[in-house]
Amino acid sequence: MNRRGVIVAVAAVAALACSGKKEAPREHVAFGEFIQPEDSFPKLRYFDGQVSLNDRCAVRKIRLNSKMPPVYVNGRAIGFC
Repeated sequence: MNRRGVIVAVAAVAALACSGKKEAPREHVAFGEFIQPEDSFPKLRYFDGQVSLNDRCAVRKIRLNSKMPPVYVNGRAIGFC
C-alpha cells in the first residue's frame, strides 16, 4: 500500500470512530442466583439450570459473583468473583 492509501485508511478509521453513537451505560445483568443465600459461601444456580461446582472464587477465595458469567469446563459451570 502506498503512502496515500495508508493516510486514507487511517482517516477512514478515525472518522468511523468519531461518528459512532455513544452507547447508553449498561446495567449489570445477573447470570445466576444463590442457592442458599444465608450461607457464607453459597453455590450459584445459573439460569441455564446448572449449579456451580465451586462455592467460592478460585482466585480470591471470596463469595462468588452472580453478575459474572460462568466458565464451562467439560460442560460444568465454574463461578468466579
